[in-house]
Amino acid sequence: MAPMRIETNYAKAAEFIQKAAKGGTQLAVLPEYHLTNWVPDDPKFGDLCGQWETYLNKYRALAKELNICIVPGTIVERHEDDQTKDEYLINVAYFIDKTGEILGRYQKKNLWHPERPHLTSSTHDAHEVIETPIGPVGLLICWDLAFPEAFRELIAAGAKIIIVPTFWTLSDCSEYGLSVNPRSEALFLESTITSRTFENTCAVIFVNAGGPAGSFNSNYAGLSRVAVPFLGALGEETKNSNKEGMSIVDLDMRHVEEAEANYKVREDLAREDWHYVYRHGDVKEREKL
Repeated sequence: MAPMRIETNYAKAAEFIQKAAKGGTQLAVLPEYHLTNWVPDDPKFGDLCGQWETYLNKYRALAKELNICIVPGTIVERHEDDQTKDEYLINVAYFIDKTGEILGRYQKKNLWHPERPHLTSSTHDAHEVIETPIGPVGLLICWDLAFPEAFRELIAAGAKIIIVPTFWTLSDCSEYGLSVNPRSEALFLESTITSRTFENTCAVIFVNAGGPAGSFNSNYAGLSRVAVPFLGALGEETKNSNKEGMSIVDLDMRHVEEAEANYKVREDLAREDWHYVYRHGDVKEREKL
């Protein structure tokens, strides 16, 4: 993804989606910040984010044209506060169905520390499950991956597939961490994604930014994959790569159902006497007691 080259990046994304659709793929997922890259200090960044609705509508039209569901990574949106008239930015993922309809959206909640001066979090808004043609879906974004609570709330509400558009680099690690393991962030991602799919008996569709093909010593982490219980990572073209590319994965949801039959995670979460709370609404009710 070329920094600040929004139309070029859209054209490349559309090319990948067209290729996937020709093979009969039901869902295409793009990375976080795929239209602009993450360059919030660029004076023109806010203006590009002001074009968010134009590109959202382009993806809606593309989904309808190609008869494919699309999660267009994330789109950073510029809005204006109704009262103060101050402008603010939010980072949003959408689920668009094959007719071009928006079935659901999610505004990033857990902001990575360098994002906090620039983005507005969804804070206490509940994580909501989206009913889609591929099953009940939850949307999370990048650093949300580090919070098991986000997954638990979605799973408790019925999600079976969690989609995570991401912009995660190898340099997100501290200087100390890099000194002991230059690939520490890759280890973080590989370990956490596998853990989330097992501990929640769900499928995780993790799509991270990759570097340009042919580049060496890239700072991009990549590792895009679909993870399922019993098998772990799927996606031969991208799961072990940090280069820009695409994997087409046949997701067999039987793995998810068999994992639940074995581990009974959802069954426990549904119990009235269960001893943990995962829903924002439940927390508010308990606070009233």
